[in-house]
Amino acid sequence: MNRRRIMVIDSEEIIRDMAKISLEVDGYAVETFLSGESALARMRSQRFDVVVTDYQMEDIDGVEVLRSVKRDYPRTSVILMSAHPELKNVPEVLRAEIHEFFLKPFKIKSLKESIHRALIDVPDRTLTDLGR
Repeated sequence: MNRRRIMVIDSEEIIRDMAKISLEVDGYAVETFLSGESALARMRSQRFDVVVTDYQMEDIDGVEVLRSVKRDYPRTSVILMSAHPELKNVPEVLRAEIHEFFLKPFKIKSLKESIHRALIDVPDRTLTDLGR
C-alpha cells in the first residue's frame, strides 16, 4: 500500500507529537521536524504529499519553507500555521501558494480535514512524476 506522506514542522514538541499520533491513526506516514532546514534536507531524499509548517521558527520561517517547497516540489501542498493572529492576513501573493492557514491553537480535526482536502486536490503521484 502506498501511504500518503505528511511532513510536520514545528518548534513545539506537543504540536509535532499530537499531529503525528493523530495522522498515523488515519493511516498516513508522518515525519516530524523541529526545524525548517532539517525538513527541507529530508525532502531532497523523500517525497511528501503535504507539508504542515509553523510560520515562526528559529532557523528559517514558514514562508521560506513554503517558497522552497513550491519551487522544488510544486505539487506538494503546504499548510501554514501560526500562533500570531496578525499573520492571519497573509499577503495575497503567498495566499495563492498556501493550501490553508491555521491559527494556533486549532482543533486536530480541522487540520486532518484540511490535509484530506489537500490530498483530494492533488492526485496520487509516482516517483516518475517527480523525475526520480
